[in-house]
Amino acid sequence: MRKLLLICLILSPYFGFSQYANIEIGSLYSPNEPSIAINPNSLNEMIGGANIRNYYLSSDSGNTWTEHQLTSSLGVMGDPVMAVDTAGSYYFFHLSNPSSGHWIDRIVCQKSTDKGLTWNDGSFVGLNGAKDQDKPWVTINRANNYIYLTWTEFDNYGGTLPTDSSRILFSKSEDAGLSWSTPIKLSTNEGDCLDSDETVEGAVPAIGPNGEVYVAWSGHDKIWFNKSTDDGNSWLPSEIIIANQPDGWVFDISGINRCGGLPVTMCDTSQKSTRGNIYVLWSDQRNGLSDTDVWIKKSTNNGVTWSAPKRVNDDVAGNQQFLASGVVDQTTGAIYIVFYDRRNYPNSDKTDVYMAYSVDGGNTFSNFKINTTPFTPSENLFFGDYTDVDAVNGTIRPIWGRMDQGVQTIQTALIQHSLSTGVIEIKKNKNLVLEQNFPNPVEFETHIAFKLRETSVVSIRVYDMYGKEVLTPIVNQKFAYGRHEFTINVNDGFSSGIYYYRLSSAHENVTRRMVIK
Repeated sequence: MRKLLLICLILSPYFGFSQYANIEIGSLYSPNEPSIAINPNSLNEMIGGANIRNYYLSSDSGNTWTEHQLTSSLGVMGDPVMAVDTAGSYYFFHLSNPSSGHWIDRIVCQKSTDKGLTWNDGSFVGLNGAKDQDKPWVTINRANNYIYLTWTEFDNYGGTLPTDSSRILFSKSEDAGLSWSTPIKLSTNEGDCLDSDETVEGAVPAIGPNGEVYVAWSGHDKIWFNKSTDDGNSWLPSEIIIANQPDGWVFDISGINRCGGLPVTMCDTSQKSTRGNIYVLWSDQRNGLSDTDVWIKKSTNNGVTWSAPKRVNDDVAGNQQFLASGVVDQTTGAIYIVFYDRRNYPNSDKTDVYMAYSVDGGNTFSNFKINTTPFTPSENLFFGDYTDVDAVNGTIRPIWGRMDQGVQTIQTALIQHSLSTGVIEIKKNKNLVLEQNFPNPVEFETHIAFKLRETSVVSIRVYDMYGKEVLTPIVNQKFAYGRHEFTINVNDGFSSGIYYYRLSSAHENVTRRMVIK
């Protein structure tokens, strides 16, 4: 057993703050596959989620977040999708693992009516014998708060028999997530069960201005599309091909243990001239294995015809852009797309995060970098299959994962876009910066440093891997502008393992992970 002992505190001059802020949303439990939603009636209120059962709450427009874990008797097994309806109810959709069923045997919807403070045990859809239900996504119709859900059903996830197939399913809820319609199969061209190029996957629904529902997905080196013009009650008798996805939706990116170019479907329901436009976003390697690009197509006639693919990233050829997600701001009609990007680091796994936006219906895109510093992922750790972004009336909140020396965190940036002035504003750097402890792993003692942009009252707390507070080296102490460092000695009292240390003030917090040998 070991014990953590605070030895000393060292003050040193501060320098080197970066220009823009990246807000750390969470770091506990090695989070990945993030999702985010803004309350459309109160832009200060936001909810985020990440694998496997993490959810994050903010009541100050994303400046600070609290971390929580969701539970359910149906099990919480990842693939989180967050949503907020116009009544202010929060939703967390996820995979299942019930004690009386089997792993991923249904899609679960848990709901909170008190801004995430408490949650119901969840409703579910898709339970179908021994079949597996995977990769959900949702959209909510703001006109009536109907919820539309699409996902992939596997006869046997990972199965190799010729009879093992995958298909795209759809269901909706007309009572705010309490019950669900009988699933409808949208794909006549089924796929295999190997979670690969020949699997049909990546269905993301989008609602149209008049109750239309649009869905696109990947499979068999194609992007497929189906639609309903009557609120999801009936669909085309067979899906149509709207794009080629050369070499499929699964591809290799150095440093990422798996990567896919699954599509995202969006539709403009604003009152702008772009109202009714349908957009489908994806990525592929049609230009070579070292030149993954993000692409978008649009339809201005309810999906009857489609434009040629347009390249979203505006760098020179030969770089990697991947794991893209997008949203249409339903107030302004602007499109916002977030993706990982390596344009600045040729022949390197260093990775940035970029945003592309369009204010002319996807005809042109502008790109800008939104992360503060690059990071280098490790292919030995699961990085996740997607990013996300939400936008309401010029408030844009992307969400992404990053990895620093094996430590995974979920991040956002505080972005405002005024279409009247054309100005995009990214909030300046936050006050708190917490450095990685050194050495890490810790055998005898370790040094921790933090920086303050202004004089502040801060605390530092240490947690075990289950979130239990085990040490508080600094409690509500006032520190001046600058860099501050202290040393922790490791003796008897604490077991070897993973721990987290958090720097917090009244308005911000940031967390890092350390390992005790």
